[in-house]
Amino acid sequence: MTTPETHWLSRTECTVMRGVAILAIVLHNYCHWLRGIVRENEFTYNIDNVHGMWHQLLHPDGLLPLHLLSFLGHYGMPLFVLLSGYGLAVKYGREEHLPVGRFVRYHYLKLFGMMVVGLVAFTMVDMMTRGAFHYHAMDILAQLAMVINLFPEPHHTIWPGPFWFFGLIMQLYIIYILLIHRRHWLVPIVLVMVCWAAQVGCDPQADTLNYLRYNCISGMLPFVGGVMLARMERHPYMEAWRNKAWGWHLAVALLLTVLVIPVSACFHLWLWGTLIVPLAMVSWIRVVPSSWQSPMVWVGGVSAAMFVSHPIARKVFIPLSHRQELYDGLVLYIVAVLVLAWGMSMLLNKVKKPTL
Repeated sequence: MTTPETHWLSRTECTVMRGVAILAIVLHNYCHWLRGIVRENEFTYNIDNVHGMWHQLLHPDGLLPLHLLSFLGHYGMPLFVLLSGYGLAVKYGREEHLPVGRFVRYHYLKLFGMMVVGLVAFTMVDMMTRGAFHYHAMDILAQLAMVINLFPEPHHTIWPGPFWFFGLIMQLYIIYILLIHRRHWLVPIVLVMVCWAAQVGCDPQADTLNYLRYNCISGMLPFVGGVMLARMERHPYMEAWRNKAWGWHLAVALLLTVLVIPVSACFHLWLWGTLIVPLAMVSWIRVVPSSWQSPMVWVGGVSAAMFVSHPIARKVFIPLSHRQELYDGLVLYIVAVLVLAWGMSMLLNKVKKPTL
């Protein structure tokens, strides 16, 4: 983004939202491992999880923040995906001749440089701690190639678990350059509808839905949402929306936020939650004063390092939860993640960046 002030979302606003997204992911990935905490509906849909969340909201106790982070924190992923789609459309939207091979190679190498450092560090810690994962050669190679999401039962073969994101986003990059870049707006809309139809016909708790949502099927809606936001940002209606009064943006942000849990109460509506939550965040960015956003600028700046390093801290500190030291372990985990992210970001900065 060479002139961020002319865009719907500035560079700083995108960085702040990346900070929010990574904090949601980091906290979710710890809290949903805790015993007795409500689990999320991310890859499959279990109505019992929704009932459990409603019960906690109606009968809150000291563990309510952990329940909310576990149940809703995974929506940080679709926020990342929406920002990725937005960034691609802003950066490449006017490029008439964009070589497919060079584009895919460039983005693969960018992701690879980040992923391999985190994967090596995690596997070393994993092997030295209790409950080490049993890796297979083909799974390791598939993870490095970012095709492991396509393997059967990806939820059993991808470790650390959050690394499924690399395969997902690489698929979306390829789809962007092949099917979305400079295509008519109907093409991405059709892609969204095809992905929706593939999911809506599945049993909500079936392995088929789980498999589909480990791949680009689940990310297409927020990804296309980001692309369309970038394409339409100079439309008169979008300009008028951007220039609305503060109270208007607050009302929209509150409405979208209030919808988050009711949307989770129905399988068919839940499929659209991956767009509603990121749009809620886009609305909040218009409301929250910039002075309040400044801490998130640093977090967003090290979001890549935090993403690849937080599984290391989780593996070390999650045993504290077995002794019911829930908040003690969480605080130590957060501190460790921030320190690791700081160190990892300096290491990643030394990795040679690819060129397009």
